[in-house]
Amino acid sequence: MADNNKNKVDIFAVARRAKVSISTVSRSFNHPEQVNPATRKKIDAAVRNLGYIRNRAAQTMHGIRSGTIGLVVPTIDHAIFAEVIQAFSDSVDEHGFTILIASHGYDLEREYAVLRKFLEHRVDGLALIGQDHSEETYSLIERQNIPAISIWSYNDASRLSCVGADNTKAGLLAAEHLVDLGHREIGILFPRTNDNDRARDRRTGVQSVLSKVGISIPSQWDIESPYSIAEAKEAAFQMLEATHRPTAILCGNDVLAMGVLYAARRCNLRVPEDLSIVGIGDFKGSKDMEPGLTTVRLPARKIGRLAGDHLSRSIVGELSGQRRVTCDIELIKRDTCRRIV
Repeated sequence: MADNNKNKVDIFAVARRAKVSISTVSRSFNHPEQVNPATRKKIDAAVRNLGYIRNRAAQTMHGIRSGTIGLVVPTIDHAIFAEVIQAFSDSVDEHGFTILIASHGYDLEREYAVLRKFLEHRVDGLALIGQDHSEETYSLIERQNIPAISIWSYNDASRLSCVGADNTKAGLLAAEHLVDLGHREIGILFPRTNDNDRARDRRTGVQSVLSKVGISIPSQWDIESPYSIAEAKEAAFQMLEATHRPTAILCGNDVLAMGVLYAARRCNLRVPEDLSIVGIGDFKGSKDMEPGLTTVRLPARKIGRLAGDHLSRSIVGELSGQRRVTCDIELIKRDTCRRIV
């Protein structure tokens, strides 16, 4: 029987092919920022030519970093987190890290289980979405003393370092826009707010504005829907097919707003002439909707990039302590809202 181990390429072969020392190869893997770019390029070429695969398990036993970061998101079904994930991945890649990604389906018990698996695989850092996590999750991170960051939601009392946006302000901006346009009969379409601080904070912002001007939302116009275009369409249809319908619908994010747009078309309603729609997020494609969606822009790419840079630098010891960063948001006026005359 052939001995497959004889055909395996080791780090010595890589060093010989690249004409550098073994320590330089190791440093290129574990501390790429300390190696000249031209030398890293030679080493990478040798790795590719030889088909070398690093033994991460052996390196971990010797105390060397795994080079991985665990990222847990609520869902990867929609574009909600796509941009922030891509920007985060690009950012940590510049520091020599690779992300391992998993979703928990808005189930905080599943999130805890995923984090345990990541830690068993000896990830160097952890990234989570938002501020709502179980006490077991927070305790696990604190006991393991592993660099971790919360992405997407800013909170000045965050238990973890965080980079994100003020979601309460996002809801406030969306509601103020409709009120300023003269709308008083406003419906809202939001996901469940349990274990979802983003939706909860946005809804709080909306309600604070409407309460100030004396607007009360009828129960039949206060609808919940998962982050699904199809389910949001059906939920909005129930609201719009009634004889008495709202003049505007404010949505917890752009995915839900797209569902409302389709429901309006199904009811033969013109947007914005018969119905105004506003979203939150400004995801990729929102400006290309017909008509273009009025929404509150959350700077997903900036959030992901800053979070990735902070976590990576924390892992390698360039940063210490907590950091809480809020990124500016803005109302983007397009074509789905009109003034009530």
